[in-house]
Amino acid sequence: MEDNTKIIHKPLYVAQITDTHLYADPHGRLLGLDTRHCLQQVIDLTLSIQAPDLVIASGDLAHDGSPQAYRHLHRCFSRFSVPVYCLPGNHDEAVALRANSECGRLYNSRSTCIGGWQLLFLDSTVTDSEGGHLAATELDELDTALATHPDLPALVCLHHQPVRIGSRWLDTMAVDNPKAFFDIIDRHPQVRAVIWGHVHQTFEQQRKDVRLLSTPSTCVQFLPDSKEFAVDMVPPGYRWLELYPDGTFKTGVERLQMIPGEIDLGTRGY
Repeated sequence: MEDNTKIIHKPLYVAQITDTHLYADPHGRLLGLDTRHCLQQVIDLTLSIQAPDLVIASGDLAHDGSPQAYRHLHRCFSRFSVPVYCLPGNHDEAVALRANSECGRLYNSRSTCIGGWQLLFLDSTVTDSEGGHLAATELDELDTALATHPDLPALVCLHHQPVRIGSRWLDTMAVDNPKAFFDIIDRHPQVRAVIWGHVHQTFEQQRKDVRLLSTPSTCVQFLPDSKEFAVDMVPPGYRWLELYPDGTFKTGVERLQMIPGEIDLGTRGY
């Protein structure tokens, strides 16, 4: 007798949380917002909608790079009972971040295979620079990792945007060697999406068969398509992704109902 039962595979549910900008001071403020309080509110929202199977924290986790800020981060993320993969951003201090990762459920890994997918985590930071660059060693590791698992759909994660997003001041701080990066992506057709933080706003673009996605910060948002530094008066949020073993995925952004505090609009950058 023919078995017509369909096997339904549960998707891997991922939360991307980015640009938390925590300080040594537990009530440190960025443009007037208490960044730890903001992060706690976004984590509340995440858990109230659906507890993730995995969290990607994609950089600028500490604003001042202090060990104390990373300890605050660790305590906030301890509310998740799943792995949290941490990437460095231009405000992070790599040594302090690594020292406070690899403990509990925080990881500083380069890649993982889970739920029928390969997730890859890149370091796009440059010492003493707000801009991004992918070193030759970083690109070689990406190429090798993708070649090792050609049968698995892949999600590539980094901090800096690898494409221009149409905001003149932010695009001066993008990855400065995007061609080398996309040459590798183009060689590996299993790559389904590239996600990043850094720009404090949503951005979506299709490049060939790859979705390019940015995610809101958990604190202050930047105004899209702005020539100079400008704040967008929309609430913080996070991105979710449902990754299916067949290589398809769904994604969206969830935001708080309101900004948790009063933004100082008199500040022109930070």
